[in-house]
Amino acid sequence: MEFETLKLVIEGNVATVTLNRPEVRNAFNETTIAELARAFEGLGRSDMVRAIVLAANGAAFCAGADLNWMKKMAGYTHAENQADALQLAQMLRTIYLCPKPVVAKIQGDCYAGGMGLVAACDIILAAEDVHFCLSEVRLGLIPATISPYVIKAMGENAARRYFLTAERFSAQEALRIGFAHEVVEASALDAKTAEVLKALTGNSPHAVAQAKTLVREIVGQPVDDALLADTAERIAQIRASEQGREGVQSFLDKRKPSWLMG
Repeated sequence: MEFETLKLVIEGNVATVTLNRPEVRNAFNETTIAELARAFEGLGRSDMVRAIVLAANGAAFCAGADLNWMKKMAGYTHAENQADALQLAQMLRTIYLCPKPVVAKIQGDCYAGGMGLVAACDIILAAEDVHFCLSEVRLGLIPATISPYVIKAMGENAARRYFLTAERFSAQEALRIGFAHEVVEASALDAKTAEVLKALTGNSPHAVAQAKTLVREIVGQPVDDALLADTAERIAQIRASEQGREGVQSFLDKRKPSWLMG
């Protein structure tokens, strides 16, 4: 795949998608949105890829929306604004629903729409000197299209504060409120990412995909008879699956499962 605003590298069974507009702090525009959607759609379908890293080149991870793009939007009609916002919403959903686990590797400040990109990922790793900000209300806007993912990631209580105040907050605060999974020294970010990827790629690819779906579909459901039946059906199906049978048998045989061979 060829890209104008991204770099894509596949090494072994890990794909790294890198935001590559450092001159504008990796702010995104309509081209970036379309390319991210295309990249994650393709990687989600690839049998070769078991995990994806979303990273960025330069001092910032993502400054949100590109200023030139925002200037252009100022002249849009309501219908044009709605269509434009829908493209961003659909791209975020593509990342969120990607069947492969997605790790956000945040090396620099992450603002506004950049927080939406990160929140759509499964695992969020950040350098300790990173700052976050949901800055939309400073511009008379709201973080509408990113809100489903950001609220899931940081929780309603934290979202009330940071959506309304547009305060910058630290990586340590992101960790405290649950937005980030782990915060490390900048020099240790690559090693921590590699550690997480080793864990992800050592597991059954089919089970990882199903576990990702499980979390998404079970959250918020009442613990009633329908949920019991649903979860029982899920475990019954995966026990009978090829990788389910292979995983249990390899454990009993004290050998590596087939997905770790070769």
